[in-house]
Amino acid sequence: MILAGDIGGTKCNLALYEFRGTTCQQIAKRQYESWKFSSFDGMIAKFLSAISNGTKKAGAGKIEAAGFGVAGPVIDHQVRATNLQWIVDGPALAKQLATDHIVLLNDLEATCYGLALVGPSEISTLNRGVPAPQATRALIAAGTGLGEAILFWDGHRYIAASSEGGHADFAPRNEREIELLRYMKKRNEFVSVELILSGRGFRAVHEFLDASVRHPSFDDPEADAAPEITRLGLAGQCAVCVQTLDLWVAMYGAEAGNLALKVLARGGVWIAGGIAVKIRKKMEDGTFFRAFCEKEKFGALLAEIPVQMVLNEEAPLLGAMSQAARMAGLQNKANHFWA
Repeated sequence: MILAGDIGGTKCNLALYEFRGTTCQQIAKRQYESWKFSSFDGMIAKFLSAISNGTKKAGAGKIEAAGFGVAGPVIDHQVRATNLQWIVDGPALAKQLATDHIVLLNDLEATCYGLALVGPSEISTLNRGVPAPQATRALIAAGTGLGEAILFWDGHRYIAASSEGGHADFAPRNEREIELLRYMKKRNEFVSVELILSGRGFRAVHEFLDASVRHPSFDDPEADAAPEITRLGLAGQCAVCVQTLDLWVAMYGAEAGNLALKVLARGGVWIAGGIAVKIRKKMEDGTFFRAFCEKEKFGALLAEIPVQMVLNEEAPLLGAMSQAARMAGLQNKANHFWA
């Protein structure tokens, strides 16, 4: 069996997979709120305890390998989670799970490897473009934070490279975005692109546009206002929410275009993360892709890059599972996973 995890600042998904012949089946899955646990090993222990009866009845075997995509940089087989007070430690997990096959990945790395396992019906195409075979690809994902990663062709397959590009400086493109930067600088010493292009960015943009318009979720400083703002914006029930959604998606497209230029992603740009799926209607209306292409000199080149949105939010889980299975030598049992 393979244990896989998608470890984020807001929630964590854990799943158990079993190889049967040439197929791999998910036999258990749980989602946990990250803040409720003081450590990752405590969450793992709760998950294993919760599924123990079910896996015994199914005749499942021991855990042969585990892979985890974690929101943060992987250094010396350890991750200090960016938006959690956790350390995810490879050797400690190996001891807890009684296996030497432990793979730690940045969450965007895991998502990169999950792309090969996502079906056609789980993708929304924002621009068909003209894909260049074996050319570099890029991945961007907004959620609790903003993740960015790159896929390089090594001569045989795509290899994922993580980055912390979400923590680079926000780059305003016009007078309104310059004013937004000034507004954010009054409240933050550093204004990273993640500060705006993440869930918490929706309220910041809304208050920048019109602080006099408030919604029930604004009354609780700990509440996440993004679901309410995006719901009202998509429904056209609040003019400021509509403007917020429009500006946020345009800035998201602009940052995706920046990433595409920096790595020359002629193989395609993928958009993942929970926010894009929730505001799919807005992502597909052209706002994102217009901003993606609005660059000096290279707008025509960007217009030829395929842009696709991942609708399957389990892509990070699938990617973490695939890399753990590769480490354990299980890819020979299901070669189609790594075609």
